[in-house]
Amino acid sequence: MKIDHIAIYVNELYEARDFFIKYFGVVSNNEYFNKKTGFKSFFLTFDDGARIEIMNKPQMSDNKKELVQTGYHHIAFSVGSREKVDMLTRQLNADGYEVISGPRTTGDGYYESCIVAFENNLIEITI
Repeated sequence: MKIDHIAIYVNELYEARDFFIKYFGVVSNNEYFNKKTGFKSFFLTFDDGARIEIMNKPQMSDNKKELVQTGYHHIAFSVGSREKVDMLTRQLNADGYEVISGPRTTGDGYYESCIVAFENNLIEITI
């Protein structure tokens, strides 16, 4: 068994798609649009076949995100090496994204950083 994909509702669908294309090299399918409901989505596919679906729909609620709250906290992406963690973290920071931790080795042995990405979603970058 494997996870097929995760899905994220976003306010700015094209900005979220472009973020994943620029920083994580995903391939996007063509936009899906349901004229009846106004629902739009893209499936973003990573090199290893993992996928994220980003979605948008009129009249979504947009609750304030807290750094520590119940529910999903972050998505972690393995980039393959300490050097790539460092490089991507520097690039995201230079492009205006807040780095809230790292790069560092955690107490449980992970080398990682965590950034506040588009729409205050947390993304962890690890080896």
